Amino acid sequence: MEKDLGLEKLLVLFLVVISISYSEQLQSSQVKSLLRIRRLLNYPTALNSWNNDTDFCKIEPTSAVTVVCYEESITQLHIIGIKGASPLPGNFSVGSFFTALVKLPSLKVLRLVSLGLWGRLPGKLSRLSALEILDLSSNYFHSGIPKTISSLTDLQTLLLNGNRLTGRIPDGIGLLSVLAVLSLKNNSLDGPLPDTLRDMKNLRILSLSRNNFSGDMPDLSSLGNLQVLELEDNSFGPRFPQVGSKIESIALRNNKFTASIPEKVQSYHQLEHFDISSNRFVGPFPPFLLSLPSITYLDVAGNKLTGMLFEDNPCNAALDFVDLSANLLTGTLPSCLLSSSRNRIVHFSNNCLAPGDKTQHPFSFCRNEALAVGVLPHHQRQKPASNVVLALIICGSIIGGVILVCLTILIVKSFLAKKAAQKTQSRFISEDASSSYTSKLYTDARYITQAMKLGALSLPSYRTFSLEELEVATNNFDTATFMGEMSNGQMYRGQMRDGSNVTIRCLKMKRSNTTQNFMHHLELISKLRYCHLVSALGHCFECYLDDSSVSRIFLVFEYVPNGTLRSWISDRHGRRKLTWTQRIAAATGVAKGLQFLHNGIVPGIFSNNLKITDIMLDQNLVAKISSYNLPILSENAGKEYCHTFPAGYKEREKYEEKLDVYDFGVILLEIITGRQINTRNDILVLHNKLQVSIMGNEASRRNVVDPAIRSSCSDESLKTMIEICCRCLYEDPVGRPSMEDVLWNLQFAAQVQDEWRDDSDASPISPLQPSGQLVIQ
Repeated sequence: MEKDLGLEKLLVLFLVVISISYSEQLQSSQVKSLLRIRRLLNYPTALNSWNNDTDFCKIEPTSAVTVVCYEESITQLHIIGIKGASPLPGNFSVGSFFTALVKLPSLKVLRLVSLGLWGRLPGKLSRLSALEILDLSSNYFHSGIPKTISSLTDLQTLLLNGNRLTGRIPDGIGLLSVLAVLSLKNNSLDGPLPDTLRDMKNLRILSLSRNNFSGDMPDLSSLGNLQVLELEDNSFGPRFPQVGSKIESIALRNNKFTASIPEKVQSYHQLEHFDISSNRFVGPFPPFLLSLPSITYLDVAGNKLTGMLFEDNPCNAALDFVDLSANLLTGTLPSCLLSSSRNRIVHFSNNCLAPGDKTQHPFSFCRNEALAVGVLPHHQRQKPASNVVLALIICGSIIGGVILVCLTILIVKSFLAKKAAQKTQSRFISEDASSSYTSKLYTDARYITQAMKLGALSLPSYRTFSLEELEVATNNFDTATFMGEMSNGQMYRGQMRDGSNVTIRCLKMKRSNTTQNFMHHLELISKLRYCHLVSALGHCFECYLDDSSVSRIFLVFEYVPNGTLRSWISDRHGRRKLTWTQRIAAATGVAKGLQFLHNGIVPGIFSNNLKITDIMLDQNLVAKISSYNLPILSENAGKEYCHTFPAGYKEREKYEEKLDVYDFGVILLEIITGRQINTRNDILVLHNKLQVSIMGNEASRRNVVDPAIRSSCSDESLKTMIEICCRCLYEDPVGRPSMEDVLWNLQFAAQVQDEWRDDSDASPISPLQPSGQLVIQ
């Protein structure tokens, strides 16, 4: 009996040892897999701390790396790089990488984003059968989506955005019956969509924008949970997609839809966002779109929609944005759209609406265009079948005759217009613009409060100028008013009838662009009003007579009287030079201007290619940036020097802010040394002198600064300026400071300078401003 008990105890002990050994072996295999992943990626840097002794289940989660365990198994792995990461080296093996991954069989969440992964998505991905969320966005995976992905039957979210995937979506996608989110944006997938999409009953978000898909959408009306349908920038069409009544957002912009808007849309009571712009939709515009119960955003611009609007058409009070532009609408704009009680954005140009000002076509234009696309009057009652056939035959004959006559008239008119164009090559037209230009500028663009305080700058409201006004202001663009040449146009100085001075930029445009193509750029410019930016006052279009395409755009800016910052710093012919305090204030103004361009508007404006000649000084010597990165202003001219970055970086995507920080450093270098910088070699030589001076004594620092201010600056202020300048000019963008850091250092330099000595007393040269100082705004 005692022997049996002893054997039993030994057996239990043996099983415990085996169990512990197996657990340790399992844990060890997962550790080996993670270490293998670290060696293959070697990025982000948070992975460098992983080793055999790491307790992965207790790693503190960060924005870059998160590991989650449950019952001694890894269930979640998140590794997030920097957006725009370059592809991993050529010796990277996607097969080896996923071989290591599939040894983590309990994974439920796998997110590998912006890591530079490349290659084909391997079929072995299907071995991760427990996956519920898979996110491989912003990498470089190419070729097709593997068919084996359909075996991941627990998958609820699939995100493959921003890769280089090609081919069609596999038919087996419909087997993912619990999938709620399918997002494949920004790839090169093509072909029609599989009919099996209709089997995904739990699908809530379908996002396929910016691919090469084509053909009609499958019938998705059976997907009762579908809320978001995003199909922009493809070739879907011609029929309008069929979806369920719970839909909240439909985005069909820039496809090939040519059908009419179905009456069923009236039943979409939860629809908030409706964008069908830049297609070829025909038929009557349904007024009910303006009053759908949940609608806030409506864009039908750039179609062939017809019909008459009435002043008393109702609107949803929550409607924030409406664009009816470039259709064939007649009648009167509903008064509810013009109500000033709400900050609503409304576009309606290039229709045939009353009153018929220059932003609208004549009524005959819309009538003829409607006939040209075969739009017939909308009948309310149906006739008996036999009468319908007869009526169609009669109507067909009549319409055919009318079309023939209209085409003849159009041909004759076109011939006469071309002859007239030989005598008069261009004419002036203006585009409808609301008084405040508060339109939707880019997708989801928002402005911070500071950008909306237009009155604080004492500038008139942005408006449309007539060509006659500009000709009078410049004496018909006399050479005496010519200020300089830009990459694609000229700049003139003008004086308006009220006596105010303006700067007019004349931009030559390529043929075939209409005014509508430029409005969103102009609307953005109209909002960029800030004390350290040269602000726009308005614009004027000049168009060709024969096809109404834009020939020239005149941009009217405030006039800044005191020339460029260089003329006050390093110009040999300059009569006066800024004091040290004024130089700090000017640098601070430039930094605040850049900070506003980066953060004062969403999306920010980066890579501004800023030079010291782009900085103007107003009557109070306040610095203003006169040139920033807007596509309409210029094709970016070649830089006088180039940025150098470590190999493998995609600088303009990953370090957009740091490009501007570098350019600011070059400006600061000229401000400190008083020497003109025109080449890359100039930067390297002066930068090296500043770096050496930091390690030296006060005398060595004063030897590198502009002799004009050498004796009037405190050493602490000077050292602070030199240090931040050198940091801005680091070769590695990672080492460069943020604009917030730059501003802090500039303001500190100004503070210690003020404490050291009053600058106006120290300088023997009297500047324009009586106090000798600038107020840092």
